[in-house]
Amino acid sequence: MQTRFTQTFGVARPLLCPGMSYIATPELVAATCNAGGLGILATGPLSAEQTRQAIRRIRELTDQPFGIGCTLMMPGAQENAEVGLQEQVPVINFSLGKGDWIVQRAHAYGGKVIATVVSEKHAQSAANVGVDALLVTGHEAAAHGGEVTSLVLIPAIRRLTDLPIIAAGGFGSGQGLVAALALGADAVAMGSRLAMTRESPVHQTTKEMIRQRTVADTLYSKNFDGLWCRVMDSPAARRATRKPLGLLQAAWRAAGAARKLQTPLLKVVLGGMLRQPQQLRQLAQFGAATESIRLAIEDGDHQRGVQLIGQVQGLIDDVPSVAELFQRLEDEAQQCRQQLGAL
Repeated sequence: MQTRFTQTFGVARPLLCPGMSYIATPELVAATCNAGGLGILATGPLSAEQTRQAIRRIRELTDQPFGIGCTLMMPGAQENAEVGLQEQVPVINFSLGKGDWIVQRAHAYGGKVIATVVSEKHAQSAANVGVDALLVTGHEAAAHGGEVTSLVLIPAIRRLTDLPIIAAGGFGSGQGLVAALALGADAVAMGSRLAMTRESPVHQTTKEMIRQRTVADTLYSKNFDGLWCRVMDSPAARRATRKPLGLLQAAWRAAGAARKLQTPLLKVVLGGMLRQPQQLRQLAQFGAATESIRLAIEDGDHQRGVQLIGQVQGLIDDVPSVAELFQRLEDEAQQCRQQLGAL
């Protein structure tokens, strides 16, 4: 199935694995690429040197195009993006910040840049700086989806631009892929679905919890990490979203996360003060949430951990390999198109 996405990024299938922290490891990224999609490495939990080693590991596992993800407002993100540029990574996906400098430098060596957006305003700004594609994240998505559902957001942004659109939020089947294409997208990102594959490092306990959940079993709150964020409904998540952390409590928890990530706390504090003072609380909340996310994904600890997940969790009931999943999606999409053609 060829689209503007597959043609732009040189891949066989219009499927993308987004850069999910602690999940989009070199192994999952490479499995996605080897199955014909585009995998994006999560660099949020990584130091600059760890990012460099992860990029080189991906290159050992696949010779296909891949990318790295950088959430620019986070401490260390610019350093990780710099590593990606030095390593001439084929694709860089940025979010929550201005990526014009990434676009200029990536294009200089023939790289491509994807901007993650949640609104028409964000999409227009990203298009203006010359990105090669937009990852459009709807309300249904895990973590930081916008206020508008994919059903409405994709066609709204399609009216603004001819750039390839990767639809995220609510997609996990071949039928969903066909629906996204009908709305004007050129590919789909399927974080929650790919988290439930054999190559995914998500703990088995967490995978089983995802399998048992329904589409209604998520919480959408601004209290977990300071931005509107979707997580799996659980007692720990209800506690974490009941009210926002106080600044001192958030800073204390962020300090622990910073130590685990080998990021100096002073860097976290100065990073917020140098950008905007009001972002200091946001950075502290992000840091405080980091360990909760890790506990759920790596340890399967849901007494303290919180799992980022999309509403599509309720449609997932098995754990195939990435290659098996992608073949199934292609078969489902073909069958769906045939059924629609018969109407």
